[in-house]
Amino acid sequence: MYASREDIGYDFGDDSKVGSKPIKPNPNIDGGWAWMIVLSSFLVHILIMGSQMALGILNMEWLEEFNQSRGLTAWVSSLSMGITLIVGPFIGLFISMCGCRTTAIIGGILNALGWILSAYASNVHYLFLTFGVTAGIGSGMVYLPAVVMVGQYFQKRRALAQGLSTTGTGFGAFLMTALLKYLCTEFGWRNAMFIQGAISLNLCVCGALMRPLSPKDLREKYVRSDSEENRAKALSHSTETIKSNEVLGEEPEKKEEAANEEVLGSVQHIEIGGKSGSGRSMYGLRLFKTVSQLTVTVRKGFALWYSSYFGAASLFTNRVFVAFIIWALFAYSSFVIPFIHLPEIVKQYNISRQDNVFPLTSIIAIVHIFGKVILGIISDLPCISTWNVFLMANFSLVTCILTLPLMQTYIGLAVVCALIGFSSGYFSLMPVVTEDLVGTKHLANAYGIIICANGISALFGPPFAGWIYDITQKYDFSFYIAGLLYMVGIIFLLIQPCIQKNQLREKSTEEAQV
Repeated sequence: MYASREDIGYDFGDDSKVGSKPIKPNPNIDGGWAWMIVLSSFLVHILIMGSQMALGILNMEWLEEFNQSRGLTAWVSSLSMGITLIVGPFIGLFISMCGCRTTAIIGGILNALGWILSAYASNVHYLFLTFGVTAGIGSGMVYLPAVVMVGQYFQKRRALAQGLSTTGTGFGAFLMTALLKYLCTEFGWRNAMFIQGAISLNLCVCGALMRPLSPKDLREKYVRSDSEENRAKALSHSTETIKSNEVLGEEPEKKEEAANEEVLGSVQHIEIGGKSGSGRSMYGLRLFKTVSQLTVTVRKGFALWYSSYFGAASLFTNRVFVAFIIWALFAYSSFVIPFIHLPEIVKQYNISRQDNVFPLTSIIAIVHIFGKVILGIISDLPCISTWNVFLMANFSLVTCILTLPLMQTYIGLAVVCALIGFSSGYFSLMPVVTEDLVGTKHLANAYGIIICANGISALFGPPFAGWIYDITQKYDFSFYIAGLLYMVGIIFLLIQPCIQKNQLREKSTEEAQV
C-alpha cells in the first residue's frame, strides 16, 4: 500500500534550504532532555486522558445523585472529553503566540479549578459548565502541547517516543479507575472530585518541564529530516505543488516580519536616544518595548496560525489530510463509548461480581499500554510502513466494536476488550501520521484539527449511545451504528490516497506525452 511519507504524497517542509554542509546533531533531539519531555507527556496522559477514561465511575454516581436520564447524564463526560479535543485549533493559536510551556501551565490551573468547582454541583447542568467546559478547556490546553513537544524533540524514534508517552492513557485509566472507586466509596463523589482537582495541579509541573527548543534547533531538525528524505526519494509532483503554495503564503509572512523588525528597531533607537533622560522616561520606554515585543509575538503567532488554516498553504489543500479529518470524525466515539457505558453493560448482564475482581475497563487500559508500545516499535522498523500499521489497527478495532454486543459472558467481553485495548494502540501513531502528512512545522495546527474532529466524535458518541439505550433498552444498536460509521471513515482513508496516486500518475503521463 503506502511505504513512506512520499507515497502519501505531502510534506510542507522546505527542501530548498538543504545544503551539503554537515549538520552537528543537537544532543536534545532523540536524546537528553527529550526523554524528560516524554516523561512530562506521560504524566499529562495519566492525569488527563486516564481520568477521562475512568469517568464511567462518576457517571454512575451522577445517575444516582441527580436521577436524570442516561443520555443527559452522559453529556457531562462527553463535554469534558469532547471539549478537550475540540479546542485543539484554538490551542494551536495559543501555542503559536505563547509557546507550549505557558499554555500547559495555564491549562493545568484551569483543569484543577474545573474539578474543584464540580464538587459543589447541585444538578447536571452545573456540571456541564464546571466539569464539561472549564475542566475540558484546561485539559485541552495541556494535552496538545504534550503531544506537540514530543514531536519536536524526536526525529528517528518518533513512533516509539509517542507510544511511550501516550501509554499514560492506559496507566491512567487503570490507576484512576481504582482511585476514583476508592475515593467515591470512602469519601463520596464530591470529595473525590475535590481531591482529584488537587492532584490535577501537578499538570502545572508537567508544563514547566516542557522546555522549548531554540529556533536554530528546530531548523536543524527540519534540515536533517528533509535531507534524509531527499536521499531516499525525489519529491513528488504533489509535494512541489504544496510547496509552491507555501512560498506564496510565506511572502506576506516575510513582509510582516520586516514590519515587526522595523517596529522593534524604532523602539530600540528611541531607547538609545533617551538613555540620557530621566529614570521615569526610561521606565516608560522599557514598558513600551515590552509591550511592542509582546505585540510582535502575538502578530507572528496569529499569522502562522491563520496561514495554516486559511492561507495559500492551507492544510485543507492536502486531500489525504482532509480524508484523515473525516476518519477522525467517526473514529474516536467507537473507543470512548465502551469506557463510558461498560459499567452499565456489566450490571445489565449480571456479571458485576467478576467485573469487581478485574474490571473490563481496566483490561482495555492495561492492554492499551502494550498496544501503544508494540505498535510504536513495529512502526519504527525501517521495512515497516507506519501508514499500513495504522490502517491494520483500525480494521482490528472496528471489528471488535461490531463484535462486542454479541458477547454476553465475562470471558467473551474480556477477550474483546483486550483486543480493543491493543488495537486502539494506534492512537500513538496519530501524531506520527499527521507529521508525515504535513511536516513538523505545521504539526501543532494540523494535530489540533485532528483532535478537534476526534472531540466532535467523543462529544456526540456517548450521549447518542445513551439515547439509543433509552429507546431500545439495549446498547447493541449503539455499537453497531458506531462501528459502521467508523468503517466509513476507514474507507475514506483507503480511497483518497488511491485517487490521489492515480491523478498524479495520469498527470505525469500527460506531461511525458507533451
